[in-house]
Amino acid sequence: MGCYEISLGDTIGVATPAQVETLLRLLLQHIPAEKMAGHFHDTYGQAVANAVRAYDMGLRVFDSSVGGLGGCPYAKGAKGNVATEDLVYWYVYDESNADLVSMQWE
Repeated sequence: MGCYEISLGDTIGVATPAQVETLLRLLLQHIPAEKMAGHFHDTYGQAVANAVRAYDMGLRVFDSSVGGLGGCPYAKGAKGNVATEDLVYWYVYDESNADLVSMQWE
Protein backbone atom coordinates (compact mmCIF):
# COMPACT_ATOMS: atom_id res chain seq x y z
CA MET A 1 0.00 0.00 0.00
CA GLY A 2 0.99 3.58 -0.33
CA CYS A 3 1.65 6.02 -3.13
CA TYR A 4 4.29 5.12 -5.69
CA GLU A 5 3.65 8.02 -8.08
CA ILE A 6 1.95 11.40 -8.26
CA SER A 7 0.44 12.21 -11.65
CA LEU A 8 0.24 15.92 -12.38
CA GLY A 9 -2.82 16.42 -14.55
CA ASP A 10 -3.81 19.29 -16.77
CA THR A 11 -7.24 17.78 -17.33
CA ILE A 12 -8.72 20.77 -19.14
CA GLY A 13 -5.63 21.38 -21.28
CA VAL A 14 -4.95 25.03 -20.51
CA ALA A 15 -1.43 24.86 -19.05
CA THR A 16 1.59 26.37 -20.76
CA PRO A 17 5.19 25.15 -20.62
CA ALA A 18 6.04 28.12 -18.37
CA GLN A 19 3.33 27.08 -15.90
CA VAL A 20 4.54 23.48 -15.97
CA GLU A 21 8.05 24.68 -15.20
CA THR A 22 6.86 26.91 -12.34
CA LEU A 23 4.93 24.05 -10.75
CA LEU A 24 7.76 21.54 -11.17
CA ARG A 25 10.38 23.92 -9.76
CA LEU A 26 8.31 24.04 -6.57
CA LEU A 27 7.46 20.33 -6.41
CA LEU A 28 10.95 19.09 -7.26
CA GLN A 29 12.19 20.71 -4.06
CA HIS A 30 10.14 18.14 -2.14
CA ILE A 31 9.37 15.22 -4.48
CA PRO A 32 11.88 13.37 -6.66
CA ALA A 33 11.16 13.50 -10.40
CA GLU A 34 11.02 9.70 -10.60
CA LYS A 35 7.97 9.79 -8.30
CA MET A 36 5.98 12.09 -10.62
CA ALA A 37 4.18 11.63 -13.94
CA GLY A 38 2.65 14.04 -16.44
CA HIS A 39 -0.93 13.93 -17.73
CA PHE A 40 -1.53 16.63 -20.33
CA HIS A 41 -4.63 17.29 -22.44
CA ASP A 42 -4.36 19.05 -25.78
CA THR A 43 -7.21 21.60 -25.73
CA TYR A 44 -4.99 24.45 -26.95
CA GLY A 45 -2.27 22.40 -28.64
CA GLN A 46 0.21 22.64 -25.74
CA ALA A 47 0.25 19.00 -24.56
CA VAL A 48 3.47 17.98 -26.33
CA ALA A 49 5.22 21.23 -25.38
CA ASN A 50 4.16 20.71 -21.76
CA ALA A 51 5.40 17.11 -21.79
CA VAL A 52 8.72 18.21 -23.30
CA ARG A 53 9.17 20.83 -20.57
CA ALA A 54 8.36 18.24 -17.87
CA TYR A 55 10.76 15.78 -19.52
CA ASP A 56 13.51 18.40 -19.59
CA MET A 57 12.95 18.84 -15.85
CA GLY A 58 13.33 15.13 -15.11
CA LEU A 59 9.92 13.47 -15.47
CA ARG A 60 10.00 10.22 -17.43
CA VAL A 61 6.43 8.91 -17.12
CA PHE A 62 3.58 10.35 -19.20
CA ASP A 63 0.00 9.33 -19.82
CA SER A 64 -1.13 9.43 -23.43
CA SER A 65 -3.73 7.92 -25.73
CA VAL A 66 -3.70 6.71 -29.32
CA GLY A 67 -4.92 9.48 -31.57
CA GLY A 68 -5.38 11.79 -28.61
CA LEU A 69 -8.64 10.08 -27.69
CA GLY A 70 -10.26 10.84 -24.40
CA GLY A 71 -11.24 14.01 -22.73
CA CYS A 72 -12.93 14.73 -19.47
CA PRO A 73 -16.70 14.46 -19.05
CA TYR A 74 -16.52 16.93 -16.17
CA ALA A 75 -14.67 19.65 -18.10
CA LYS A 76 -16.77 21.06 -20.92
CA GLY A 77 -14.76 21.61 -24.08
CA ALA A 78 -11.64 19.80 -22.88
CA LYS A 79 -9.93 17.88 -25.66
CA GLY A 80 -8.33 14.47 -25.38
CA ASN A 81 -5.05 13.38 -23.87
CA VAL A 82 -1.77 14.05 -25.60
CA ALA A 83 -1.51 11.66 -28.55
CA THR A 84 0.86 8.74 -27.98
CA GLU A 85 2.18 9.00 -31.52
CA ASP A 86 3.06 12.68 -31.02
CA LEU A 87 5.09 11.88 -27.90
CA VAL A 88 6.77 8.95 -29.65
CA TYR A 89 7.63 11.13 -32.64
CA TRP A 90 9.17 13.77 -30.38
CA TYR A 91 11.05 11.21 -28.29
CA VAL A 92 12.45 9.20 -31.18
CA TYR A 93 13.35 12.11 -33.43
CA ASP A 94 14.42 14.75 -30.95
CA GLU A 95 16.33 12.70 -28.40
CA SER A 96 19.80 11.54 -29.40
CA ASN A 97 20.22 7.76 -29.61
CA ALA A 98 16.57 7.11 -28.72
CA ASP A 99 14.50 4.36 -30.30
CA LEU A 100 11.20 2.59 -29.72
CA VAL A 101 12.90 -0.34 -28.02
CA SER A 102 14.18 1.94 -25.26
CA MET A 103 10.65 3.07 -24.39
CA GLN A 104 8.65 1.30 -21.71
CA TRP A 105 5.04 0.54 -22.60
CA GLU A 106 2.40 -0.05 -19.95
